[in-house]
Amino acid sequence: MKSLISWTAASAVLGLAILATTTRADEEKVPLDKVPKAVLDAVKARFPDAKLLSAEKEKEDGKTVYEIAVKNRGQSIEVTLTPEGTIVEIEKEIAAKNMPKAVAEALEAKYPKAEYKMIEEVIKVKDGKEKLEHIEVLLTTSGGKILEVGVAPNGKIVRTEDKSKKKVEK
Repeated sequence: MKSLISWTAASAVLGLAILATTTRADEEKVPLDKVPKAVLDAVKARFPDAKLLSAEKEKEDGKTVYEIAVKNRGQSIEVTLTPEGTIVEIEKEIAAKNMPKAVAEALEAKYPKAEYKMIEEVIKVKDGKEKLEHIEVLLTTSGGKILEVGVAPNGKIVRTEDKSKKKVEK
């Protein structure tokens, strides 16, 4: 069991390293000292112990947002904010053992023997209230397909994207 946990942790780190080096065409890396003060202040207020790692600026639904990657007490987190500093989404890396039971059961039923590469809680923030929207899992099926699967807290699979044939941009 311990080796499985170590392997899972190593896989998560590798997955994050790969994802950290990829950017979509609509994303632009931004030096932390060029990020609006309101954005940085909001991240620091929500995660006072966090180390700020990197920032990106992108368009989502035609609006500019900033994604700030932080490390908070050993946990990798991505915070999405408006230029004014309003947090709209938080993605937190979690361990497989911390997935809601319904999510774990749904994934095991749909993808038996899959290997989980990365697991994140996707939390939407509206009017200052945080709500777990879904769990996002990057996995490799027993057949070798790489999928990104979104599962609602109740276990309903809400989204599946095949990542097997996509090129990783650097």
